[in-house]
Amino acid sequence: MTDFISMLETRDWLANSSGPRYLQLRRCIQRAIDDGVLKENEPLPSEREIAAITDLSRVTVRKAVSGLVDDQIVVQKRGSGSFVAPSVRKVEQRLSNLTSFSEDMARRGLSASSEWLRRGLYSASPQEIFTLGLTSGQKVARVDRLRKADGTPMAIERASLSESILPNPERVSTSLYAVLRASGMQPVRAIQRISARNLKAVDAEILGVPAGDAGLKIERVSYLASGQVVEFTRSVYRGDAYDFIAELQISED
Repeated sequence: MTDFISMLETRDWLANSSGPRYLQLRRCIQRAIDDGVLKENEPLPSEREIAAITDLSRVTVRKAVSGLVDDQIVVQKRGSGSFVAPSVRKVEQRLSNLTSFSEDMARRGLSASSEWLRRGLYSASPQEIFTLGLTSGQKVARVDRLRKADGTPMAIERASLSESILPNPERVSTSLYAVLRASGMQPVRAIQRISARNLKAVDAEILGVPAGDAGLKIERVSYLASGQVVEFTRSVYRGDAYDFIAELQISED
């Protein structure tokens, strides 16, 4: 913090010919973060302190910090101030293979872990009855969990399966697909629908990001070789931590 204050006091980052003053201040703070002068989770001086040190108005300071917040370089915590945002390792997942989260993370050398949100047998919702091809009165196994990579929250995964496919959801300790594979019920193909969304307050709190942050909503319906639906999963991924990659083939037509 002392080194950053010294940077501000020198004012060598501020010049009349270098654009709006809020942008110059924003670049100064950005450089301090990039150079390690300000480290992850370290608090920034208050707006009042920065304004006093730089002789800039608080409106100018607020505008500079707001731009860094919008870019997710700085996070603001109500009642606590502004902090350097923790870095998040971006994960890429290819869409050509049907694999579990645990398998994806293992291939990347990351440690996958889960926090259970819900696990048990429940009355099926109308959407579950339709998607899974159930009859009225059948129960579904729901396996809802927060998925993490090296301890960082990455996604909320809510899986629904017919009770006949997964009669005991408690069997799922790490990989759902490993349990399905052991019972001869592992899916062989799936259809995924991916859409952008702003994270709702409940999901954002679970993922540890601000409400309204960008996210990815994914609905997956997985099938056995016979064509029977085996899994209906609705997931919400952090937009700042996940990229989905699709390889396309060029037609010779």
